[in-house]
Amino acid sequence: MTWNLDLLEVSPPGLAYICLGGFVVAFSTVSLLVKEKLYINEVILGTIFGIIVGPHCANIFDPRSWGSSSDAITLEVMRVILATGLFAIGVELPGSYMAKHVKGLVILVVPTMAFGWVVVAGIMRGLFPNLVYISCLVIAACLTPTDPIICATIVGGRYALKHVPRNLRQIISAESAANDGLAYPFLSISIYLTVESSRRVAIGKWFLVGWLYEVILGIVLGALLGMAFSYVMKVSHRRGFIDRESYVAQYLALALFTIGVASTLGSDDLLAAFACGNAISWDQHFNEVTENEVFSSVIDLVLNCACFVYIGAWMPFSTFNSPELGITPWRLIVLFLAILALRRIPSVLLLYRWVPEITTWREALFTGHFGPMGVGAVFVSTLALTRLPTPHNPPQNQQELLAATIQPIVAFVVLGSIVIHGLSIPFFSLSGNMHSRTRSLMATLTRTDANDWLVGLRRGPVAVPTPGNVDVERAGDSRTATVVGFATMGDVVDEAEGSKGERVAQVVAIDGDREEVLAANAATASDGPGTVQYPALAGVEAVEEVDLGIIGKYDPVAQPREQVEDQTAPAVLVERAGTTVAQ
Repeated sequence: MTWNLDLLEVSPPGLAYICLGGFVVAFSTVSLLVKEKLYINEVILGTIFGIIVGPHCANIFDPRSWGSSSDAITLEVMRVILATGLFAIGVELPGSYMAKHVKGLVILVVPTMAFGWVVVAGIMRGLFPNLVYISCLVIAACLTPTDPIICATIVGGRYALKHVPRNLRQIISAESAANDGLAYPFLSISIYLTVESSRRVAIGKWFLVGWLYEVILGIVLGALLGMAFSYVMKVSHRRGFIDRESYVAQYLALALFTIGVASTLGSDDLLAAFACGNAISWDQHFNEVTENEVFSSVIDLVLNCACFVYIGAWMPFSTFNSPELGITPWRLIVLFLAILALRRIPSVLLLYRWVPEITTWREALFTGHFGPMGVGAVFVSTLALTRLPTPHNPPQNQQELLAATIQPIVAFVVLGSIVIHGLSIPFFSLSGNMHSRTRSLMATLTRTDANDWLVGLRRGPVAVPTPGNVDVERAGDSRTATVVGFATMGDVVDEAEGSKGERVAQVVAIDGDREEVLAANAATASDGPGTVQYPALAGVEAVEEVDLGIIGKYDPVAQPREQVEDQTAPAVLVERAGTTVAQ
């Protein structure tokens, strides 16, 4: 019998599926090793893999060869990734976070973005003399927003959860989501000034279209959709019309529905997705129902891996040296270094005293530095191309020159940002200045044997059915304490047998706004989280914050209660936490 080679069908889609699926499989196999030991995430590895299989190396995966409308494909891929990421940030922020932290967000978003926009445009005007300043403003608008996908991936990693205070992680995530959507006005004013002959007409369109229709309508539309969906799902859940799996599926479906409605109307779909996510979780009901579900985390991982493999293969390396356009490697390197130093750091250092979430200049320096450029920059630059004429070779006017140079410049900066910001977290020494007691406690409570997928799971407050809320006396004041999660500590006694001599602690929310730790008796744990009994301790000194994102809950399947020693651990727990207990 002879083999018929005609049966083989090697096609670009098939090769793309092999590359994307193969990378996710390979990365997932060693994810704990590379994240925990090397502090490298899927952003960097996905980009490197995309470069290797892309047209400039193995030439297996080439997004630009997918038909004549490759820019349209890139635009929609980035749109979906950004929308799901922004929706997730909106959902995962604490209820009413945006309202409570509006002052800090406004200061971080508006003046910082405006400062970076103007400064980056000035730097480009000096390095690329063929571009006029208005054209430089268009490119700078692509590099102004902080990328929410890279932020969520890096700030949500194990190292950041242990060493970066929660206030910084939350404000960085919220800022990255808000300013990504606000890139539209910066881009639109630059585009209007470029294509319109009258500045008066350009400014008028910018105000009516760029602000009122795109930004304001996008926010209102997203918030209304979020509130409507929240009400409908609560009613459906209360009456037993929806199961848990379908509830979790809304995580992705609502993000896609929102960007579909917003983009159809022509408003800011990114801000709409963020506003929808924030509105739907405003009362935390959505979080409570979907907490500890891994579906959203799996979706985020798969989409992020696919996205950065795509970006790596999409990189236009051949255009990084285009002297006829005024683009040379040394100019790109100088531009990138200047952006790192001047785009955000000076303005954040000047304004951080008015941002309540940032308390020291070290935190301000970290926040200023941590402004990665990635998916958002690729999306905005591709969106700008749709509003510019197709360039000739060589370009015939300033608009065509802008269309020919915008993606090479943005792509080089994105590539540098992925590398630098992706490796920044381990090199920032925040010990001794940023809530050292918090990090000590967080390190104490971190499970060394926890599954990697537990990191970053959304954890809403869990009411305690047994024994219910308890009174905790602290400093002569009786407050209601509600158990919101478990944490384990201790070493594996017999790894071969799988028995664990671990002590189990509970994290409780005191009056809903700060966390303290109580000891727990592991032997009384039932088959679900939030039902273990424990002695109330008097005089527990308050810690700054305990981040629930790093705490793995008691898993009766992976860790049967018969394998957990009957111990209480107040002494060891509070000693490691640096607190004192009066019993």
